[in-house]
Parts: sequence; structure tokens; C-alpha cells
Amino acid sequence: MMPIELFRIDERLLHGQVVVGWGERLGLSYYVVVDDDLAESDWEQELYAGGLPAGAEAYFLSEAEAARRFRQLDGRPGAGALLARTTAAMRRVAETGVLSGRTVNVGCLGATPGRRRSLDYVYLSPAEAADLRALAERVLRVEARDVPSAQAVALDRLLEDFDA
Repeated sequence: MMPIELFRIDERLLHGQVVVGWGERLGLSYYVVVDDDLAESDWEQELYAGGLPAGAEAYFLSEAEAARRFRQLDGRPGAGALLARTTAAMRRVAETGVLSGRTVNVGCLGATPGRRRSLDYVYLSPAEAADLRALAERVLRVEARDVPSAQAVALDRLLEDFDA
């Protein structure tokens, strides 16, 4: 048995960078997608799952269900990934204590009104910056990295343009 290997915040959820880039590098065989809205939408789940390689599984769970089922999913055969669309969703899952000792990766959070550029692929609002600070208190480390071969960017660097 292998634990969940990747904990990633990425508003695109399941996409090529995750499935091919991270999935192939880590040998991922299952994906836990944490999104309250997506957990209720069968047709959207089918769209997302359609891009997975043969044999890979996806679980689309609400935040509460992800926290409740975490130990079961973390202990299943094969390596997995836990993906959240938002900083707030990952923070709320971490607040239950299940992510203690884990590293959370910040992937793509695109440019939208109210967000400022931190990296080419990470734009944050003040609320999202606060979420990441709170998340860092519950996990081993928070870092940004778009692809596995890239250098990890520490949380301090990611948030250097935000007031403490």
C-alpha cells in the first residue's frame, strides 16, 4: 500500500499537467478530487474522469466526505493524489487534522479580478494568501510548483508581496 503522494491546489483539478506530469512521475493510480459542487454533478465527474489513463480511478468528494474518508483512501493500494480547486477547500480539509505532516503543492491559480501575481502560474487574493498561511500551520509544508521537474517555491516567497 502507498499513501496519497500529492496534495495539490489547482483550479483546473484533473488536467494534463496533473495526470501526465505528476501522475507519471509519481505513478499515481487514483485521484481524490475535493470539490463540493463537483461531488454533486455526475456529468461533470464523467468529463473530468474521461481524461484519466486506463485503470486510474477518480473519487469526487465533498470537503466533509474527503476528511471523513481520508484514512481509508490514504491506505488503499497504489499511489494517489488529493486535489482541491481552492485554497479554502484545502484549508478546511486540513483543519480536520488529516493532512498533518504532509506537503501541499500550489499549482495553477489563474489571474482573475481581486488576485495579484505571485508567480507566473499563481495569482492570489488576500483571502487566499490568508488561507495558505492558515494551511501552513496544519501541514508540514506549503510550496508552489507547476510541474514535478520545477524548483519548489517556498510559501515565504509565494507570499512576499502580501502584508503579514
